[in-house]
Amino acid sequence: MSRTPLIPTIIATGLGSGFAPKAPGTAGAILATIIWFAASYLLEPTTLVCTTLAAIIIATIIGTWATNKLMPYWGEDPSKVVIDEMIGVWIPLLVSPAMSVGYALLSLFLFRFFDILKPLGIRALDKKHGAFWVMADDILAGIYSLFIVLIIRWII
Repeated sequence: MSRTPLIPTIIATGLGSGFAPKAPGTAGAILATIIWFAASYLLEPTTLVCTTLAAIIIATIIGTWATNKLMPYWGEDPSKVVIDEMIGVWIPLLVSPAMSVGYALLSLFLFRFFDILKPLGIRALDKKHGAFWVMADDILAGIYSLFIVLIIRWII
């Protein structure tokens, strides 16, 4: 088959992190966490939350588009597509304190936990076909992670 379109490939693979030879989903989630963490040093906390929310919404829209463009080349939910993992980890980071390594790592760990085990309806979303559903299971994993981060912040 011919080469994949460049822009969708850059977007869907999370700037190429999806080409990591091992654990590309984790590589994408780590990259997203690093991006958020760097932004947390540059932006005021309220601006960070708004920017993260905008990133989630925009990445979901363009990630769905990019994934749809790449599915004829790579098939349904290929491991190289990691924009969904980036979106998923940004969701619990919405409620994480800026510049907190601990909460950033907690968000990353919780998201990957839910993303890999796929409990509580995540697996059902993962089994659906289509580019949006590639995003949907990670969005739900991110939402579950967000609630746990909120509970931990409330307890502490």
